Amino acid sequence: MALDIDFVRAQFPAFAEPSLQGQAFFENAGGSYTCVPVIARLERYYRQRKVQPYAPYETSRLAGAEMDEARARLAAMLGVATDELSFGPSTTQNTYVLAQAFRQWMEPGDAIIVTNQDHEANSGPWRRLADDGFDVREWKIDPESGLLDPADLENLLDDRVRLVCFPHCSNVVGAINPVVEITALAHAAGAFVCVDGVSYAPHGLPDVGGMGPDIYLFSAYKTYGPHQGIMVIRRELGNLLPNQAHYFNADTLYKRFTPAGPDHAQVAASAGVADYIDDLAAHHGLSGDAATRAGGVHDLMRTHETTLLQPLLDFLRDRNSVRLIGPAEAAGRAPTVAVALNRSAVDAAADLAGYGIMAGGGDFYAVRPLMAMGVPPARGVLRVSFVHYTSREEVDKLLNALDDIL
Repeated sequence: MALDIDFVRAQFPAFAEPSLQGQAFFENAGGSYTCVPVIARLERYYRQRKVQPYAPYETSRLAGAEMDEARARLAAMLGVATDELSFGPSTTQNTYVLAQAFRQWMEPGDAIIVTNQDHEANSGPWRRLADDGFDVREWKIDPESGLLDPADLENLLDDRVRLVCFPHCSNVVGAINPVVEITALAHAAGAFVCVDGVSYAPHGLPDVGGMGPDIYLFSAYKTYGPHQGIMVIRRELGNLLPNQAHYFNADTLYKRFTPAGPDHAQVAASAGVADYIDDLAAHHGLSGDAATRAGGVHDLMRTHETTLLQPLLDFLRDRNSVRLIGPAEAAGRAPTVAVALNRSAVDAAADLAGYGIMAGGGDFYAVRPLMAMGVPPARGVLRVSFVHYTSREEVDKLLNALDDIL
């Protein structure tokens, strides 16, 4: 079944916005356009329900119910229990809070494993635990391919490792890491697993319950929603770690790792992401429970994206003047494509802007993987990234622009 791209684009007001006409958006890895249901819910909340939620009067009851709806529906789509999903101000903040919980829970001599493939937001808070005397071990990428080898992880695992942190896919390498395999290796060694899904989730919500990690983090503003961090923490681990919230919230799993109060309106608006996925499922004749519908939409998105991605990868792979970062086969990566140039990537992105291409240049907080692959962070990489609402015509426009500037 092919994705109905016309239906999809009709769900995003940006494509009808006069000020954006003639512009092709290829910086989706930094944040996606927002879909109609999210905007509608956010406006309704501020117009009709901007009160303290969970009080007995009707407006407050509706406000709280919509927040609960967001958590319940998104958790169901991810294949986890409702109370295993929580919201925070950002994924960076959620990761920081989790790192503090592990700092309090771990004992001297305990170890965690991080990678140098990560965006710094997922790696930095864990690395700073070394300041408290914990053993921070680095699972290194291959300097040529940028890939992580599970065999190298096995060499780092022992009975002192408490946590293994890695990205579902990197925001510059783009390769999709085998979460199930890596999680099984870590669990077999007695370690918990934390997966940064920020760069993967925009391409289809994953089956977190089926994959098995203990923590899965991603950002709603990159999955067509408001600026919220979404965190799954499985009950066994969530109840084991020290409470990071008000003491009276310690018995509520989805509140234990949210020190500040929730952003009521943005949490409520996140239910619009579930609306959008269900709208796509219904339009394409997909049925079943929430996880099944979300899985079907995931596959529609990925099929559309990989079809558009392969010509771009072929084009870049065949040019001697650029270095394609990550896999050259679309099936093994997300459509987040970075290339190293022999000049400033920021300047190259500015050149693309003259062709109506919205893209980015820089290090994208991925200084560690760039340095590991021999790419000077000051020069950076040119990154073009898209999602399922990108059209074939936009990719053709990008290819023509790249042909000129490269």
